[in-house]
Amino acid sequence: MTRLEESGTFTVTSHERAWLKTMLAHPAAAEAFAADTLAKLREVLAPEAELDVARHLIEKARSRERQVYHPHLRPLRRLIAERQGVRLTYAVKDDREYTDHPGLPYKLEYSMVKREWYLLWYRLRQPSLMSTRLQKIRAFAAEPLDSHTAERAQQRIAEAIAARRTEAVIEIVPLYNAELSRILYAFSSFEKSVDYDSGGDLYRVRVSLLGDEIEYLLSKLRFLGRRVRVVQGDYLIHRMRESSAKALARYAEAEPEIEAAAPEERTS
Repeated sequence: MTRLEESGTFTVTSHERAWLKTMLAHPAAAEAFAADTLAKLREVLAPEAELDVARHLIEKARSRERQVYHPHLRPLRRLIAERQGVRLTYAVKDDREYTDHPGLPYKLEYSMVKREWYLLWYRLRQPSLMSTRLQKIRAFAAEPLDSHTAERAQQRIAEAIAARRTEAVIEIVPLYNAELSRILYAFSSFEKSVDYDSGGDLYRVRVSLLGDEIEYLLSKLRFLGRRVRVVQGDYLIHRMRESSAKALARYAEAEPEIEAAAPEERTS
């Protein structure tokens, strides 16, 4: 395995190959891959059987997917891989447009909350770290950057991300240790490490995240409910207390109505 990793080779299971073949049947695959790459993948996977998801998965009602794949993804990913600069024309929330802004593209991110793609880039004209929705990018083109400018921009990006990054420690209530894999899966999209205290049979998950990911983490914590407890992260603790207080207040208001209805039910 070590030799394979050193040579840049990785192994895949038959289940993973079947999953990939099934995903390549999605209409977005034609946009996500170059035509020759897609043809080669389909040729390699021809002997594999597709996953029979109809027998195992039931899709319930859901909101309409706005953006599975965006046409800007592939060319922007190439610019990032080649460490090239970019010249962007983009719009902001009130539809004001900014034309021909030079910058360095850093990372493509998908927001699980808003279900949209974002470009994280460093603006050179008015130096700042920007996060722009791909839907708001009107046009862009590659622009060569000298090594000194690119290096300085990379350093500024690292500093800006470090300043925006925060940590939270989430404790798994020991009663629910049997559900460990399910609980950890809820945090799979975050950078994290897991510590285990054998004395107290206690798991602690240390999550590292950016400020704009907090709402998504909160949604996961609310979903897990009594299985977890935030032990470090003042803002998260405050928001969870706030959610709990609102829920309790809502049910407390409903209580008198239930009591008032009870005698009528007994009479009938």
